[in-house]
Amino acid sequence: MTLRTLTALLAAAWSFSAGATPTFVNALAIDGSSVDASGGTSVNDGRLGFFSDIYYDAARNEWWALSDRGPGGGTMHYETRVQRFSLDVDRNTGAISNFQVLQTLIFRKGGQSLDGFAPGQREPLGLAFDPEGIVVNPANGHLLVSDEYGPSLVAFTRKGQLLRRYTTPANVVPREAASGTANYASDSGNDAGKRNNRGFEGLAVSPNGRWVFAMLQSAMLDEGAGDGVYNRIVRFDALTGRAVAQYAYKMEGSSQGRGISALVALNDHEFLVLERNNRGIGVDAELSPANKKVFRIDLTGATDVSTVDLDAAGAVFTPVTKQTTPWLDLAGATALASPELAALGGVSPEKWEGLAIGPKLADGSHLVLAGTDNDYSVTQDASSVQHDVYIRALTGGGIERIRCDIGSFANCLTVDAKGSAGAALPAGYDFSGYHLIPGVLHAYKATPEDLLGYQAPRRGSN
Repeated sequence: MTLRTLTALLAAAWSFSAGATPTFVNALAIDGSSVDASGGTSVNDGRLGFFSDIYYDAARNEWWALSDRGPGGGTMHYETRVQRFSLDVDRNTGAISNFQVLQTLIFRKGGQSLDGFAPGQREPLGLAFDPEGIVVNPANGHLLVSDEYGPSLVAFTRKGQLLRRYTTPANVVPREAASGTANYASDSGNDAGKRNNRGFEGLAVSPNGRWVFAMLQSAMLDEGAGDGVYNRIVRFDALTGRAVAQYAYKMEGSSQGRGISALVALNDHEFLVLERNNRGIGVDAELSPANKKVFRIDLTGATDVSTVDLDAAGAVFTPVTKQTTPWLDLAGATALASPELAALGGVSPEKWEGLAIGPKLADGSHLVLAGTDNDYSVTQDASSVQHDVYIRALTGGGIERIRCDIGSFANCLTVDAKGSAGAALPAGYDFSGYHLIPGVLHAYKATPEDLLGYQAPRRGSN
């Protein structure tokens, strides 16, 4: 081991033990019926899509919020988009208020929009698009967006026009291993590469804009299943658009449907990873137990596993260093008891997917913002017929859910604690107190010790 490597490893160990847990400040629950700034008003052309990712562009003092493929789980036409928003931040306390959409950008390739239709309904890697991660390259201001379908990494202008696609490594492309034939529409026939709808979920950029890091949501088809397995972080050269390394990240075990939802750069080798299960308040999720944690990791000393089969017998590699104790628990009791979230009945949202380090506060701390994806509060059935999902807090805690025809309280069914639709609601049922699932934002205050080693993106530094 060289002196340089030993020094780096000691620094990583120090950074993992020095900080405390960031402090919860307050929360916002944004009405699920809110619309964006596109001019649309219906569920499928204007209902606001929360928060598949969040990014704070420190170099330009801008907030960005990514909407994903739209209502209906890829079965309905939807022009994919990103929102630029404003947020009032109390520079003394870190409290947030007054969320407002300032601009809605539709993603376009020439004159055509990139559509949320799943592959097989539109050409894969052509116009079909499921955006899940966003950063702004500090070197040039371009929007970099990761996509689940490919998986793809795409650069857009600040007007939403496609500039270029990065080169996806062959080993993560969904395919039949023996023939190499790619199938993006489903896992049917595939036995290698990323799993269906579990492509590049997390995205981060180094402070100088030179390196871009895209992270698969879970383990690939040919590298294990279930919990406690490895998924991959792919490192791209922003100048060439090519992958230069891959790293193995080990997920926690013993949690249903576990995967990662966000990746945030602290510097060019340390990151925050948001890891969660598929339980909590969602359109069809089991309500509990919710497990939503953020871990600090370090790539220093990790093996480049670009050519390594992670679950092969005798495979030898060093995964990324992962903090044992969670850096942040998004389903913690303090946040769940926030008075702003009384309508959630003390239950965590299912899909915590956005995480960003925000502006510096008066005492040198930083705001850390976390956000949820509510799936537009629309069912995700494999059908072109979809339904709105409503929730109501119960006296004493907990929630109840119902599903109804989109835009009305007609033809409503109960939804049980497991997320399954049940009996029809009787005539004269009392719908008071029901509302669409909101988009939720949590504000945390992170001290300099919590963010030891953090480097804000530097404009024009590449």
